[in-house]
Amino acid sequence: MEQLILGIETSCDETAAAIISDDGQILANQISSQISVHQRHGGVVPEIAARAHIDRIEGVIAAALAEANTDTSQLSAIAATAGPGLIGGVLVGTVVAKAMSAALSVPYYAVNHLEGHALTARLTNQVSFPYLLLLVSGGHTQILAVEAPAKYKLYGATLDDAAGEAFDKSAKALGLPMPGGPHIEMLAKTGDAAGFDLPRPMIRKPGCDLSFSGLKTAVIQAWDAAGKDAARKPDLAAALQQAVCDCLCQRSRAAMQAFQHDYQVANPDFVVAGGVAANQTIRNGLEHISAENSFSFHAPPINLCTDNAVMIAWVAAEYRHAGLAASSRDFAPLPRWPLASLTPHETTKKMDHAS
Repeated sequence: MEQLILGIETSCDETAAAIISDDGQILANQISSQISVHQRHGGVVPEIAARAHIDRIEGVIAAALAEANTDTSQLSAIAATAGPGLIGGVLVGTVVAKAMSAALSVPYYAVNHLEGHALTARLTNQVSFPYLLLLVSGGHTQILAVEAPAKYKLYGATLDDAAGEAFDKSAKALGLPMPGGPHIEMLAKTGDAAGFDLPRPMIRKPGCDLSFSGLKTAVIQAWDAAGKDAARKPDLAAALQQAVCDCLCQRSRAAMQAFQHDYQVANPDFVVAGGVAANQTIRNGLEHISAENSFSFHAPPINLCTDNAVMIAWVAAEYRHAGLAASSRDFAPLPRWPLASLTPHETTKKMDHAS
């Protein structure tokens, strides 16, 4: 009998539910975006996001079941994002998932949202362990070795803003709507990156850490110095995009060398995942440096780079394949939950509070 897993994602401003088979066939992928709700506020408002998740989650799950032509009696496991993320939204998803798990007497999997991004390429590109991962999104930017489910080695991370955050805050300063990243990319297509000289923080320092706060500040200062001339906006967008790309490429190159020193893989794989991985200029740059360093480049389809519930269900499938235990329903959601500190049995233990 086919084993079906329901995944639920509510960590930010997308209410999502998906159903996959245990072998990775995507049967349903439903996403209800809150972008229009938050645009008038210039960013995601946590309280509004949580209320929207409450209003939408039942309908989104029902739509996923209908798309998969199944019902709850056919589900073999329930998985939900348990962090990191906006805690109000995460609570909505985990409460529903735990209730369904208990009512159906099926296992519950408390999933680290970042691990969803980290393992997606194994679903879409059949990448084998170990591989090198650049996880780059609105809230996180880090480079890790992925050894197995719940087993990661951190090479570098941003010391301040994430790359996606630099895009979003710069876009806001330029008067662009949220989410900023796609609007920066669109505007950059008609711009000249050489039109502005922006910094590349950290790239001359050893290691693989990154920094984007200074770059964001430089964009705001450059925009002010240009007199906020709308005609120069495409050039500034292109310069920002190229600067972010250069930083990610340089630090990824350093991580590739460290990865090969540590693992000595005959045909190493490099994966980019997360919302910023949807940017085509960044994809092209990373693909180029992968080829230069004899790594095979992989990026999930764009619709699975941004937040979705397919990746959450897939983590549960990976844990089941690896023989890792399901989670305790007492596991409390975590607003902060570093991927590199994840342990295989962390969510099987009862936790009294999030930390």
